[in-house]
Formats: sequence, structure tokens, C-alpha cells
Amino acid sequence: MNASNLEDLLNLNWNLLNQALPSFERSLVKCRDIDFSPPISFESEESLDALSSKYSRVSDIYTQKVIKTLLFLLREDAPTFLDRMNLCEKLGIIPSAEELIAIRDLRNIIAHEYLSENLVEIYREIIQLSNNLINSITLTGSFLTGRKFLLPR
Repeated sequence: MNASNLEDLLNLNWNLLNQALPSFERSLVKCRDIDFSPPISFESEESLDALSSKYSRVSDIYTQKVIKTLLFLLREDAPTFLDRMNLCEKLGIIPSAEELIAIRDLRNIIAHEYLSENLVEIYREIIQLSNNLINSITLTGSFLTGRKFLLPR
């Protein structure tokens, strides 16, 4: 794939991410004030489930599409997720590799969590890590704009 095609793919993935972000941010605002004292209401559970799904979607698009495409475009070789995050921190694409690794680990836990007794802990962690995810996306956007990789809207 040539650089022009990679830039098009990067812009496509960035736009996909930006379409998913507003709904994720609204869900985050809604869930921040939920009382986690048992029993959690059905309405609160539904809101938290929606946030969990949106968190997974946004983190997947960001880490598996935007970041991967950007590193291909930069011609950087980082075969593993850990390598990619460490390289991205070094290049100033993300603020912290450690934070993005925690975000990805939580996304993997969400994808494989079937025990309802652990859900409250997972929901709390989603709320806690969501600002880190949003801040990382913002820094990546600044990097992409500075490098003129994003097409004007």
C-alpha cells in the first residue's frame, strides 16, 4: 500500500473514531454520577453496559485502526501492541504507553467478562480510564494535524 492510500485509510479511520466519540463522551458523563451501592438499578446497569460497549469500540478503533495505520504511514516497525505503544509515546503520539496498555487490557477484560460479580469493578475502571483514552486521542489528533496527515473537513 502506498503513502497516499495509507493517508486515505488513516483519514477514514480517524473519521470513524470521531463519529464514535460523541456518543461515548455522553455515556461517560451520564455514568459518572451513578451510585454503585448495591443494588444497582436496571437503568444504571443499562447505561453502564452502553458505556462499556462504547469504550470497547472507541479503544479498538483508536488502538487497532488509527495507531496501526499511522505507524505504517510513518514506516515504523512495531510488531506487538507493547512495541507500538512504547514507540508512540517516544514519538509524542500518545502521552503514556502505560496508560494505553491499561486501556487495552481493560478492553480485553470487557470482551471476556462473563461473571456479573466483577462488573461493578469493571465499570468503575472504565470510568476511571476513559479520560486517559480521550486525552490520548486528543494528543494523537494534534500529532496528525501537525504532520498534515488529516484532510480538511
